[in-house]
Amino acid sequence: MLYKNGVIHTMAGTVLQHGYFREKDGLIEEVGAMPPVPREGEESFDLAGAHVYPGLIDAHTHLGMWEDGLAFEGDDGNEETEPLTPQLRAIDAINPMDRCFSEALDAGVTTVVTGPGSANPIGGQLAAIKTAGFCIDDMIVKAPVAMKMALGENPKTVYHDKGQTPYTRMATAALIREQLFKARRYWQEMKRAEEDEECDPPEYDIKCEALLPVLKRELKVHFHAHRSDDIYTALRLGREFDLDFVVVHGTEAHLTADYLAQQGVSVLSGPSLCDRSKPELRNLTPKSTGILSRAGIPVAIITDHPVIPIQYLPVCAALVVREGMDREEALKAVTCSPAQICGISDRVGSLEAGKDADFIVYRDQDPLCFEAKPEMVFVRGRRVK
Repeated sequence: MLYKNGVIHTMAGTVLQHGYFREKDGLIEEVGAMPPVPREGEESFDLAGAHVYPGLIDAHTHLGMWEDGLAFEGDDGNEETEPLTPQLRAIDAINPMDRCFSEALDAGVTTVVTGPGSANPIGGQLAAIKTAGFCIDDMIVKAPVAMKMALGENPKTVYHDKGQTPYTRMATAALIREQLFKARRYWQEMKRAEEDEECDPPEYDIKCEALLPVLKRELKVHFHAHRSDDIYTALRLGREFDLDFVVVHGTEAHLTADYLAQQGVSVLSGPSLCDRSKPELRNLTPKSTGILSRAGIPVAIITDHPVIPIQYLPVCAALVVREGMDREEALKAVTCSPAQICGISDRVGSLEAGKDADFIVYRDQDPLCFEAKPEMVFVRGRRVK
């Protein structure tokens, strides 16, 4: 299919005022300026001056993990029976039939990172998925895409109520450190057995197996952290075990933005369209994302769905623009930046040859205006809205 006569916002540094692109087998085959060289038997779609953007990306959600309108029956986000559960996989819990997937598409959100909540210091494996589909195995962009770890109030609150560790921030960090050390020793024993046939390999340990890609830097860690001291704990653990990590939420990250920029930290920022529902959110401000961006910190805007319903991702982006973030940077923060931060930019985040044909079409609206709604939404070249 040839899509022509559009304003193509590639999010790869180029806006083609009179542009076209070709889609074949769900991928973008070619992007360029008009007029394209016609191909024999090629179907075409005239965009008639409409604006085309990559599908939006929400880099931190729990979509499909807490089903809309259900209580315990649809609550599959936190395994609160033990604090260390790296072996859990989001794809075993996501329900693509949850109506919030359809609401995501209504808003032009075509890719999300979703997975366990923050009850456990190590919660399990996150997945990057499309929001269109019926079978999770066919919707995967990358799984696992990251390992979820959590610092601060949430693990404390959950396990204090149960009368077991972790009661304190010290214990939360110590549990993470202990499990990573066990996994590192497990890895060393595996390598020793491979090098010396007289050495037996270690007994299979599903938790350690799940953490091997983390220690090998093949899998990122997403650290849930709101307060500055929790962010620093994430930095400390990252240095100790040479982790490739990202800070999720970073509610107080703006208070030390210059330092975090020096440390090369990336932040999945938000949600900002919510109340200060617990003590560690006392410094919550929608100005934070813009402050981080101006400091040179790679940043993405997130909803933390269902904290903020997924369809309000563009509204969250509009809010931070109102509060001082550069509009183009905010647009990047829901397209190419989350793709780069989460390690899925080879598939999504911009309109370039070889990437998935996920795109949204607006007629005469700015996608970051409150009243804006995409006229058409395509996932892998198929119109879904």
